[in-house]
Amino acid sequence: MCLAVPVRILKKIDDNTVLVESRGASLVANIALIKDLAPGDYGLIHAGFIIEKITKASAEELLSFYGEME
Repeated sequence: MCLAVPVRILKKIDDNTVLVESRGASLVANIALIKDLAPGDYGLIHAGFIIEKITKASAEELLSFYGEME
């Protein structure tokens, strides 16, 4: 089973790369698939790529589900 994790975009590094944060962890992600992301936006990351832009409400809901699974 594959799992995409909700992240918040912190800053743009270059045309295809952003710094993201989820649950206190920061990492670099590729945005080649979803170009219209800006700092403060939310997305789903899978295998290092942002695969979908989502709302803040959706991100918070998904993160609460992950918290329940712990």
